Amino acid sequence: MPSPSLVTTKTPLRIGFAGGGTDLPAFYEREEGAVLNSTIDKYLYVTVKRHNRLFLENYRLNYSETEHVDSLEDIKNSIARESLRFVGIEPPLYIGTIADLPGSSGLGSSSSFTVGLLNALHTFKGDSVSAAQLAEEACHIEINVLKKPIGKQDQYAAAFGGLNHFFFCPSGEVVLSPKHLPEKKIERLFDSLMLFWTGISRSADPILLEQQVSTESKMDELREMKRQSHEIWSLMEKDCPLKEIGGVLQEGWENKRRLTSKISNPQFDSWYDAAIQAGAHGGKLLGAGGGGFLLFVVPEEKRDAVISVLRELTLIRVKYESRGSQVVHLQRE
Repeated sequence: MPSPSLVTTKTPLRIGFAGGGTDLPAFYEREEGAVLNSTIDKYLYVTVKRHNRLFLENYRLNYSETEHVDSLEDIKNSIARESLRFVGIEPPLYIGTIADLPGSSGLGSSSSFTVGLLNALHTFKGDSVSAAQLAEEACHIEINVLKKPIGKQDQYAAAFGGLNHFFFCPSGEVVLSPKHLPEKKIERLFDSLMLFWTGISRSADPILLEQQVSTESKMDELREMKRQSHEIWSLMEKDCPLKEIGGVLQEGWENKRRLTSKISNPQFDSWYDAAIQAGAHGGKLLGAGGGGFLLFVVPEEKRDAVISVLRELTLIRVKYESRGSQVVHLQRE
């Protein structure tokens, strides 16, 4: 069978409900961490193509920037460079990305890119890879090779997809507990979720680095956030009461704000308070904080009021995505 000449992957972004921060080694190396998150119907697409030698370059990369280089070492995009080195594919190669939503926004886009790129590169090379392998390789590249001060939840969410409770063991092992809800419950839950784009993109690294350093003094807050991941799942599993779920999200947000000084600011607090006063049951700033998307649980009769008080922000509707990274197009020579 001829080798692939072009591969495109589609990898979901994710929202975190509770437990974020306990997937960092500073926490889970002391005691088990736990995170409840779900992938959504917003994606990052990666295309890997055999580059035509008429372009006189070994590598062309198109993402938020464009790179034309001959040497692997000259690639500025560190994830692309190290993923190419790890999988080991000879040039010439073209790599392009398209995202449904902005990066650096608290939806795990960097790890979705890593997982999606690895999936595309392995498929291009003819390798068969599992979701677990993609997640572990993405963690290896981002955490071990690039030394990013991040956790492991985003890579696993992107690779496996769906609603999952992840457990992070002191040994470094990640245990996956997939959660399944009836379709009507999932629809009711996601119909109540409102994401508002703050217009602020930021790197999570400085916030996570400060959080890593202060983990020992914040263990009680992190333990409570871990407990809330179990509480929210318990509520979802029963009759999915939106008011109670929103209340736990709000408690988690209050705990999260105490982790570092960089997570929130007066503007975010003002938006958050306005949404609560307009009828939102609760919510949080997604990801590490400092920018990105605000998530709220809002009953149907209060949605217009919340939209009105947050009219300077952009509302993004999301639905549930049950699948992780997948190959959506493969072309052979």
